[in-house]
Amino acid sequence: MKAIEYLKFSEVNPHKFLPILNGYKTRKHLIEHEIFTLKTVTEWMHSKIEVDKEAGCRVRAIIVDDELAGWCGIQQECGKYEIAIVIDDQFWGVGRVVFQDLMRWARELNHDEVLVNFHHTRPIYKFLEKISEDIYESKIYGSKFTTYKIKLK
Repeated sequence: MKAIEYLKFSEVNPHKFLPILNGYKTRKHLIEHEIFTLKTVTEWMHSKIEVDKEAGCRVRAIIVDDELAGWCGIQQECGKYEIAIVIDDQFWGVGRVVFQDLMRWARELNHDEVLVNFHHTRPIYKFLEKISEDIYESKIYGSKFTTYKIKLK
């Protein structure tokens, strides 16, 4: 089992996020955006630090065996709480553990439900189908997503 830990963004060097956020396989499954520079990744990280301060939200860097693997969080999108997980392709196998940790966090934060928004380029996930109250298509920032609505209470 790989050792997984979560760090606040303020504890991570922005240089380490650049190859993850600019990686082809990662970008393929996200809203289209410009390639990150050190300046824009630093700005993005500061925006996530601010999200982390909001009630009901938690945003963390994912560290696997002492290496930055990506980021995850519970954040507000369109007035609802969503779970976000972005992991570099070399670490995709840890996604399920990260998801379980996020669900635990959502319960700790007393959320009644959370959404998981996966870009339309991603396949339907059977394990999410099983635990979702509803699955529907949504548009966020002009991109199409499959949204899984998961009740927690």
